[in-house]
Formats: sequence, C-alpha cells, structure tokens
Amino acid sequence: ETKPRMGGTWDLFRYPGIRSDSDMHTMGYAFKPWKFPKAISDGPSIISYIKETAAENDIDRHIRYQQKVISASWSSPQSKWTLDVQQADGSRKQISASFLFSCAGYYSHDEGYLPEWAGYNDYKGTLIHPQFWPEDLDYTGKRVVIVGSGATAVTLAPAMAEKAAEVIQLQRSPTYVVTRPSVDAFNTFLKRFLPDQWAYSITRWRTIIEGRLRAKRFMKDPQGVKKMLVDLAMKQAGPDADPKDYTPDYWPGQQRICRVPDGDMFKAIREKKIEMVTDEIERFDATGILLKSGRHLDADIIVTATGLVLQALGGAKYSVDGQEIVPGKLIMYKGFMYSNVPNMIYFTGYFNASWTLKVDLVADFACRLLKHMDETGAKQVTPRADNEVFAKPGRPNRFLSGYIRRAAGKVPKMGADFPWFTEQNYFWDRKTLLRGKVDDGTLDFSGPKPVELPPLQRAEQAQREAAE
Repeated sequence: ETKPRMGGTWDLFRYPGIRSDSDMHTMGYAFKPWKFPKAISDGPSIISYIKETAAENDIDRHIRYQQKVISASWSSPQSKWTLDVQQADGSRKQISASFLFSCAGYYSHDEGYLPEWAGYNDYKGTLIHPQFWPEDLDYTGKRVVIVGSGATAVTLAPAMAEKAAEVIQLQRSPTYVVTRPSVDAFNTFLKRFLPDQWAYSITRWRTIIEGRLRAKRFMKDPQGVKKMLVDLAMKQAGPDADPKDYTPDYWPGQQRICRVPDGDMFKAIREKKIEMVTDEIERFDATGILLKSGRHLDADIIVTATGLVLQALGGAKYSVDGQEIVPGKLIMYKGFMYSNVPNMIYFTGYFNASWTLKVDLVADFACRLLKHMDETGAKQVTPRADNEVFAKPGRPNRFLSGYIRRAAGKVPKMGADFPWFTEQNYFWDRKTLLRGKVDDGTLDFSGPKPVELPPLQRAEQAQREAAE
C-alpha cells in the first residue's frame, strides 16, 4: 500500500460531504453486514467499516504501508514474479511471489484530470481539485464555482452551500441525477426481526435484482426512461428549473447515474443556494470564468471536479520473460486476467453498479483457481491469446464516461468473443465465475513454460519502440 494507512479512495478523497455514490448493501463485503444506518454513507463511516473488516479477519497486521510497486517481472523458468518496490525512504527492495493479485484500482491517485483551459493560470483566486482537497480551506461566505456534473460535483455543491455565500455548479453537459433515501427503510424493517447477516443479504439481493431490472428497462425503452428521469429532476429542482440543465445528451445507462441522498442537491437548488449553469468555458481570468455565452462567473474559489485519470496495472511497469507488457495491447480475459500474462489476477469492479459486487466474484474465482493449481501441480496459469484473437476487432465499450473515453488505447481492451470480454452484468458473472469451469480450455495450466507474445503483438511493440 503506497499510503501510510488503509482506506484507498476513501482515504484519498477528503472534500466536504464525501460519501458513497451507490448503496452500501451492495458496495459492502458480501460476508460482513453493513450496520451503519445510512445506506448512502459518508466517507469516514466507510473507512471505519473497512478497518473493522481488516481487523476481524486478521488482515491489517500483514499490510506493508508506504511501499510502491515500481515494476514487476515474470520469469517462467522460476515460475516467479519479482517486484521492485520503493520504500518510504526512497530506497528499493525486491519481493518475489509465485502469484500476484493486483488490487491497484483503475485511476491514478497522483493526478486528477484537468482540461486545458485558456487563461487558467491567470486566475488569482483559490483553485482546487477535489482529489487534493486542502484540510485548512475555509469557504465560509465565499463565492464558489464547481466545474463538473458527476458524482463529485453533486456531492460538493450541497455540502459547500451550507457555508458559502453562493455556489454555482458549472457543467458543459448535464448528467442524470436521481434522489435516493439515505436510509434503506426495507433494511431497517428487516433488522427488527432478523439477524443482521440475514437482513443484510436479503437487502443486498433485493438491490441487485432491482438494479438488473432497471438496466433491462434502460435497454428496452431508453427514450421513455430518459423522459422519466429528466421530468423527475425538473420537478424536484422547482418551477424555475431550465430543461437544458437536466437533460443529458446520452441515454440512461451509458454513464453512471448520480444519486443524491434525500434530495439534498435539489433542496439547495430550490432554496437558491445552488445555481445550475450549463455552458462552456471560454477562458479563465483573474477574477473567475468567462463563458462562451458571454456571462462572467465571479469566484473566490474554483473547484475543478473534472474527473479521474485512468491508469492500467497500478501505473507499474510489467514484463514477461523479458518482454515489456504494453497495457493498451492487452486483451481482457473475463475482465480480471490479461492475455499471455501468467499468474496474475487484476481485481476490478463494475462501472454501472457497486464496485465490490464484481470484486467479490473475482475473489471467489481466484480461490478456485489456486485450489485447482494445487490439485493439479500446475506452477503457472496463462490466458493464451493467439493471432486470431488479436486480429478480430474487439467489442466497443458501451460505457461512455469521459475518463473511459480518454483512456482509450492506454488500458487493456475487450476482444470479440467470450472469454475475451467482460460484461457489466452481475448475473452473467455469477454464471461464469462462480459456476463456470476453472479449466475452460482457454487458461493454460502448466509447469514452468516460456511465454511468447503472439507475432502480431510483438510486431506492434517493435514498431512502437522504433518510433520512440
């Protein structure tokens, strides 16, 4: 763990109002009930839950903090990964392992996305990216402009509106925003009669099924669902709401839907504590932002809630038998292993549902995989992709969030046929990961066995190296 303490995302983001953007009954661990009252929960409560889980399962004492993986190299003759790890004091040491589980997430913790705006450095006020929130920031009585329309922006706006003189949420294009109760009444009712684990599991399954039915409805009637979501947002925003501020230019399901607990954002809009502005930035100047419409937004503080920078493999450099691995050339195997990379599972979750749902399934598969290797005596397992797999055009990503589009070509991609793609579908993954065969004909279980990248991939790598 590169940080000095556990918590990951919830330790990194410390802006006002930081909370989950999905319910904790599906974002929590399957084996540990979420006992806090709020299902859409604040960051400190989530960190407390993570720490408690780690302590209960005797994990916390095994974590090595302030250690960063710089590179990882695989040796087939030794059937071993060797990690080059940077210590807190800057020194390096090596750690070896026969199997590697990477839980490094999908975005860089060292930088946030920032568009190139004209005059950005001319601004004389306070500029903040939510990923690096200053602990001593006092925004009481200040004029605040929040640039963005995603989960961070709709969390920050009502939180800052409690103290700021005015808050303007400036968005280039709107997103879908829906109100959800912060407390799950169904779960609260169940806990009156059932043990915590039973109540938690029932609530979890109810939420999963509702989410799947909702996704099917999005696909079946996107126009009808869009109208319903926009109408709901307009109604909650009040009689002065402008349709352009609440009508996205994409269909429901193509990006994450923002959830606001108990309608806090809409309440602040109705009370004139938040002003929604849909426009494009012409340039920054000394006192604020000039919009393309000609309007000028005066600001003491500008918050750039403009998104994440995706990165593959935790930003570390990987090589297999002396061959450099280029993340953008890899093809995903079922969403958690990569073409021709032995003995490694990369834990990723869903983009359209709670992250942990997929991670739980991958963890179960990982245990089955290791057990199979022990039983068969295999020293390495490799998802073998040949030229035919690489030659076919891969499936397009139906998820259109900006951070995903910006990362195209830089992160592993999907292939054309199963198992070389991943579905954003919990029930599909239960079928393939929990009940599907481990030895499925694609995974190559062997003793020490050299790995060679397919000729097409080697040729592309050689061209890239020559161009550099």
